[in-house]
Amino acid sequence: MSQSSYSPHPERYQHSVGYRFCGKSGLKLPQISLGLWHNFGDVDDAAEAEKMIQFAFDNGITHFDLANNYGTPAGSAETNFGKILKKNFASHRDEMVISTKAGHEMWPGPYGDGGSRKYLISSLHQSLKRMNLDYVDIFYSHRYDPNTPLEETMGALSDMVKQGKALYIGLSKYPEDKAREAFRILREKGTPCLIYQDRYNIFSRNIENSHFPLLKEHGIGFIAFSPLAQGILTEKYLHGIPEHSRAALSYGFLQKSQITPEVLAKVEELNLMAQRRGQTMAQMALAWCLRTPDVNSVIIGASSVNQIQENIDALKNISFTDDELWRIGELGA
Repeated sequence: MSQSSYSPHPERYQHSVGYRFCGKSGLKLPQISLGLWHNFGDVDDAAEAEKMIQFAFDNGITHFDLANNYGTPAGSAETNFGKILKKNFASHRDEMVISTKAGHEMWPGPYGDGGSRKYLISSLHQSLKRMNLDYVDIFYSHRYDPNTPLEETMGALSDMVKQGKALYIGLSKYPEDKAREAFRILREKGTPCLIYQDRYNIFSRNIENSHFPLLKEHGIGFIAFSPLAQGILTEKYLHGIPEHSRAALSYGFLQKSQITPEVLAKVEELNLMAQRRGQTMAQMALAWCLRTPDVNSVIIGASSVNQIQENIDALKNISFTDDELWRIGELGA
């Protein structure tokens, strides 16, 4: 990767996406964070990936969300992000919040998955090496592992902070009761959990009753992933399943069977509501997540600079009438 001529926009914070405090901490997160789950691997367009990181930063998006297994092949998103950092942002590291995770299968054998101390600490070392970093800002346990005692998992996470390899700890996709216990253990170890990450969108709202009260009780921040329901809450599937869309693939988390006539009918009504609001459906879906202070940030995925701009434009209108909220609630039930 050649030397960059990129220079960050001088007014990136004056005309930014805006920031919210993460729970009761002193850390602010941009209302929109950029996720690197897709489109930053070795199989993707490297030039476009670099442009997206630059464009995001120029618009005040300071948080970049990764995991050890992101990219195709697994790990390549971190490697490519590291190259982009070195080329473009060597003198701007302290302006960024970089997060990564471990918890899903990453390498073969008994030590490449789960929540053991062996796996989590080995994975963090690998992630730091791939990204050429001394530390990450947030390290997450990516999912609850029923086969590892919580004391072991939380102890490993706490030690990462004490060793200076992570500044904060986060948890993702933990059942409510396990999250409560994990929060207690971390607090007792002197490294309280900063942030909790889970799926949240118009069609996935169960955490409103389970996790939001718990997070508020403990002063822990919340960041939403999949705010567009992997593309269902966009105009992509209004007229069928496009050939190269996620739902058209035989693998992955979004299957054709999820795009039912009932879902499409709801999406069509949501799309009409978005049009009346002067937004695209994707913009309305993001705005809906950010309507509540319970959500500190939403993680977007993007395949182009134009998509990032569209998502940023969602922030122009994140207020809803009572009638809109009621109807969206009915459609999302």
